[in-house]
Amino acid sequence: MPAIFKAMATITVWIFFVFGCLSILGGFVRIACSSMGLLNRHSSELLIIVYFVLGITSLALSMAAIMTRKKLE
Repeated sequence: MPAIFKAMATITVWIFFVFGCLSILGGFVRIACSSMGLLNRHSSELLIIVYFVLGITSLALSMAAIMTRKKLE
């Protein structure tokens, strides 16, 4: 395969990985803010779940992109 496809796969892996880590970190920040009473309870519970689901999904997609990248070699 041409090197450009490997480079694009590597960039995709890093984007998914960074987004996943930041989403999970954002979920923990939301939990901390919610426990201190800084957020509205009704909307924060669903938002915390969404942050964690997006983070875990993004990390799973990152792993799938890594496996695809390995197959390109």
